[in-house]
Amino acid sequence: MERSTHSTGWSCLPPPPEPAAPGRGVCTMSTSWRDKQQPSLINFTAAFLAANSYRLNFLPISPDFIFNNGGLSVAFVFETNWDCQNEGVVFSRVNTLKRQLKHLYVIVVVPTKEQNESFNKSYHRYGMELGRPTFVPVTDSEMGFEKIVKIAHALGVCKQQDIISTMKNEREQAVQCMDSFLRVLTSIPGIDNHDANALAQAIGSIEAIAKASKKVILENTDLSTDKAETVVRFFRDPQYYLSPKIN
Repeated sequence: MERSTHSTGWSCLPPPPEPAAPGRGVCTMSTSWRDKQQPSLINFTAAFLAANSYRLNFLPISPDFIFNNGGLSVAFVFETNWDCQNEGVVFSRVNTLKRQLKHLYVIVVVPTKEQNESFNKSYHRYGMELGRPTFVPVTDSEMGFEKIVKIAHALGVCKQQDIISTMKNEREQAVQCMDSFLRVLTSIPGIDNHDANALAQAIGSIEAIAKASKKVILENTDLSTDKAETVVRFFRDPQYYLSPKIN
């Protein structure tokens, strides 16, 4: 469990891997959040995003930030200075957003011991469920925004790895299917790999080839008349395809 500089321990996110390359994503900042912040913090966030190759947009969105990175959207609430007089509004907003957004994190700046204790008490008072969403207490706003970018990047990398793994599995399955396809077609007497590939590219599946007429095979492939007749007989004549074959 990751812990911030405070001992609250509300963040359940494992430490993100160090990026081998910049983020290369898009960050959308809420216009209402921007208008409440000091210009120095806005300048820091813009510079930090640029240094990590994120494009910055400003839109009237419900969360304070939405990052699109690696095909994944991650939303953030960023409370830059914890106010115990405003805690009810904060938790009510978080409860609303967590029902709307699949990936939501809450960054809370608690620079003093008193603010940290107030946050801890209110977290339990409002019955927040650990990790739903994940809260990350930090000591200053710049550290908080760095956490936001690291979380968004780490989740984006994980998403990309999932996509790559899925594509790899699909390619392996496709190769296996093609191998099975070729084995079926090359079991027909006189049909070699070239003929099988020609049938696959021109006609398609085993089912489509089985239904294809001699005329269709001749018009769409470079198979000879004898081979086209053999293919048709193989799939349609039980006396032929059930009899012993000598390849």
